[in-house]
Amino acid sequence: MALYVKDAEVARMAERLAMLRRISKKEAVRSALQHELEREEAVPSLVERGLEFARALRARGNPGKAAKTDKAFIDSLYGES
Repeated sequence: MALYVKDAEVARMAERLAMLRRISKKEAVRSALQHELEREEAVPSLVERGLEFARALRARGNPGKAAKTDKAFIDSLYGES
């Protein structure tokens, strides 16, 4: 399937990259797209970031030092006696 670039600015950028790298415009577009795909795929997803945050939080926690969470403690959070 052919890819036609109808945007003059995009065509100029592809030509410039091709000249700098001494490759064809097709190879310039291919390498630029490959680079962007690799960059996007390297970014962790929101789920992965959330899991990493949860792991780091768990690692920092110390259940032995946790305050007792009974009714009196919960009421103290809300200013109730």
